[in-house]
Amino acid sequence: MFSSFVQEMPSCFEENIFCGKNIYRNIAIMGTTKSDLFSKEQNDLAMMAKALAHPARIAILQYLVKTNACVCGDLVEELGLAQATTSQHLKELKTAGIIQGNIEGASVCYCINPKVWKQYKALFNAFFVDVDLKDKCC
Repeated sequence: MFSSFVQEMPSCFEENIFCGKNIYRNIAIMGTTKSDLFSKEQNDLAMMAKALAHPARIAILQYLVKTNACVCGDLVEELGLAQATTSQHLKELKTAGIIQGNIEGASVCYCINPKVWKQYKALFNAFFVDVDLKDKCC
């Protein structure tokens, strides 16, 4: 409905605003213009966390790690989700680089990308440092 009126929001706006015929959205701008305020490691960690931010994707990764091999077609049965839904989750994980896939005949086989897995494991380990809170906090 309003999609023809959606425009890039001027940087002075902080909220979604409807003004006459224009709807300004800060969502599109936040992802592209504000990410440069943060380090590469912070952006990489956020991208990885976003890729992991669904229980189906966690289940996929756990299954791939557990099998420790390329998996072809077993994921739909393992997850209990529709083929299209499973494919969408696989696409998100592949876009993040955490898994890799090869086409074998009519199916695509997936496995953990070991190089990226190690990189993100190191990022998460560095992020989750031990915290020694004092007795009184908040």
